[in-house]
Amino acid sequence: MLREFQEEFEFSSLSRYASKSRLTKGRRVSEEKCEIRTDFQRDRDRIIHSKAFRRMKHKTQVFISPEGDHYRTRLTHTLEVSQIARTIARALRLNEDLTEAIALGHDLGHTPFGHAGERALNLICPNGFEHNVQSLRVIDRLEKDGNGLNLTYEVRNGILNHRTGGNPLTMEGKIVRLSDKIAYINHDIDDAQRAGLLKESDIPKDIIEIIGNTNSDRLDTFIKDVIFYSMDKDSIQMSPTVSNVMADLRKFMFDNVYNDRRSEEESRKVEYMISGLFEYFMKNSGKMKNEFINLINDGENTETVVCDFIACMTDRYAVKLYSDTFIPASWGIY
Repeated sequence: MLREFQEEFEFSSLSRYASKSRLTKGRRVSEEKCEIRTDFQRDRDRIIHSKAFRRMKHKTQVFISPEGDHYRTRLTHTLEVSQIARTIARALRLNEDLTEAIALGHDLGHTPFGHAGERALNLICPNGFEHNVQSLRVIDRLEKDGNGLNLTYEVRNGILNHRTGGNPLTMEGKIVRLSDKIAYINHDIDDAQRAGLLKESDIPKDIIEIIGNTNSDRLDTFIKDVIFYSMDKDSIQMSPTVSNVMADLRKFMFDNVYNDRRSEEESRKVEYMISGLFEYFMKNSGKMKNEFINLINDGENTETVVCDFIACMTDRYAVKLYSDTFIPASWGIY
């Protein structure tokens, strides 16, 4: 079968550090193998065809409700992470299919309005809220009307551990964790310039001297550094010099963009909106969509399911729902 040929190809062509699909730790529920796709390829396809993946096109990355067609969304961020991660995986002869599946699924649990929405839900939800944990819940439980996507252990582990403090089991998961940072730091600079929050000349010269003064130069520097510094090693990392520059650049972005006064003002509006929706649906859980009502009927905690419902919303759906729920409709003039 074609799948078996591809599995053999992985053993003959990939690095000894690469994950091999034939050696997967498996799925939570056993199922028959596909005739043509490896398990990791199958996981990638399930993620792409999921509702959560499609919703990301209408979820904020950093800039809330931006006016313009070229700002990143959660979906375009995900695609950029996937492209960076695949480039690194291919160069290091690691498993590109597993890398891609983790990258495409790593932000499925993100809230509307980006990190502002995440912070709001973290304050409201009884057990707190972390988007990486929610991403795992989306693929394990919420997708397919409560049945989940039944993905492999390696993909699930990579998604859960993609944040800075995570420790992915696989080299491919480690690639995605670092690629996520490379992607968002670089494209957030680009979007901040588009929004008028930054000029290229604002970036400290000592940073520019090492990684370049354009988005393309920075990506090139970061990606090549990861590849050459990780070659023939059992870890994925940057050289100390470039790693320190990335840390400095990240701090610069927090000081000058992420914590900007205008961003904080919009974030407060997001908190009011999300807290209002949470309180309303805690009292009126029967007005949620049927797939969430069914979770409660199956014994799930109401507070958890209300958090699920809000986290799954797109920006525009949350705004419309809030408006329909709390803002009186205009009356006709008689």
